[in-house]
Amino acid sequence: MTAFQDLKYAQWFRGADVDGDGFITQKDVRLMSGRYIAARDTAPDSATGRRLTEAMDDFWAHVIAPMDQDGDGKVDLREMTEGFKRALTDRALAPQQTGPATDLFFDLADLNADGVIDQAEFQQMFGRVADVPGEDCAAVFAALDRNGSGGLDRAEFHQALQEFFYGTDPDAPATHLFGRVDA
Repeated sequence: MTAFQDLKYAQWFRGADVDGDGFITQKDVRLMSGRYIAARDTAPDSATGRRLTEAMDDFWAHVIAPMDQDGDGKVDLREMTEGFKRALTDRALAPQQTGPATDLFFDLADLNADGVIDQAEFQQMFGRVADVPGEDCAAVFAALDRNGSGGLDRAEFHQALQEFFYGTDPDAPATHLFGRVDA
């Protein structure tokens, strides 16, 4: 892992620490879930709302909570960075290491379930859920849409998340996926 990757992970952490208290907790993940539900204009107690909440609870249980080294129910930046460093050991293992979570977030962002995240969906999800400024969303989307189709399919989205979590190139299209990273 590089110092640049640490900067990217810190950017991801800022978006995941929804309440801004310096920790990612199950409450933060539930707040993210609420943002996804609101972005979809569905009720929390609807079938879709319940499915989204369950998916985010699984994300907490299987991705974030295991990073809690001291067992206090919250993950600070150091624990999260070390957790990523332990989990993301080999880019060749990305399908196993990040694939399930990437699929979850693709499905959350594909608001109309057509198998493509268009620019409006990307902007809505990364802007409203991850709090990425609109101009950053537009620039990142344009860079990630490498074939110019106007949408990101599942493979392009997987490539973007792999590039973000494993990549070391500050000029790579996915570097600013979760907001501007200043190297």
